[in-house]
Amino acid sequence: MASVDLKNNIKQTNAFNIQAIASDTTTAGNEIDLAGYESVTLVLQAGAVTAGDATLLIQESDTSGGTFTDVADTDLIGLEADTKVDAANATTRIGVLSKKQYIKASVVTANSASLTVGAIAILGSARHNPVD
Repeated sequence: MASVDLKNNIKQTNAFNIQAIASDTTTAGNEIDLAGYESVTLVLQAGAVTAGDATLLIQESDTSGGTFTDVADTDLIGLEADTKVDAANATTRIGVLSKKQYIKASVVTANSASLTVGAIAILGSARHNPVD
């Protein structure tokens, strides 16, 4: 039984816009500003999967539009390799402990990929509640 308000204590934003990908490539996601939040979880979801798989690549930067570098494995809660989705309607998640203000989740597709995926970022531990 749910008895605690989660809705007003988190913020969600598109980390990777839902799209069909039909090649083995890395497709950049959206920049996410972590200002005002102390925690973030990224959720990857597959729609239709004809072939292949997708995983997340998490990067960080100090500045908006700046140079993004890979987040160290020690700053991830889980491993990027464990975020693989390879079946329709599958979901997976990973936590990020970045000390930088901006993160980006790109989708890496492989194995003759032909699938539809999207990802959202759930930001929590807000400095001010309720969250907008």
